[in-house]
Amino acid sequence: MSQAFKPLIVGKLNGASGIKGWVKVYSYTDPKENILNYSPWYLKLDGQWQQVSIINGREQGKTVVAQLEGCNDRNTAESYRGVEIAIEESQLPQLEEGEYYWRDLVGLTVVNMAGEELGTVKKMMETGANDVLVVKTASKEDLLIPYVPEYSVMKVDLDSKQITVDWELDYQS
Repeated sequence: MSQAFKPLIVGKLNGASGIKGWVKVYSYTDPKENILNYSPWYLKLDGQWQQVSIINGREQGKTVVAQLEGCNDRNTAESYRGVEIAIEESQLPQLEEGEYYWRDLVGLTVVNMAGEELGTVKKMMETGANDVLVVKTASKEDLLIPYVPEYSVMKVDLDSKQITVDWELDYQS
């Protein structure tokens, strides 16, 4: 594997499933079974990222299970407990214009329409109705801004590392 490999963590292994070497998978993808669409996986074994092919995988109840190349018994599957699963960035699907991965928004500066800097995107949050930008302000308070394009989020500029929002500063905090 090249030195330029930058792992993109998409899940972790949670132990064995059955006696034939299948592993339980805790997926960070949404929906969770999408983790099976990425192959190969990279597992950090003995301090090194190692490429592993997925032979088979499926949803099983509320979890995802997978059969990995070279993992043929329960003991080997158990030895993978807690190991992170990574992929290469090039394995991600191409997004449409105006779509962004959350990881690309974290760290961007947020400014409002008046040019006032509100803070930096600390993380993204899913609420069901819409996603939310969690913005760390200068006062160390978190500002929650709905991520609704053309309503509250007017422009995302990855090159300048800035998001422009239609949102006012709350001077009462």
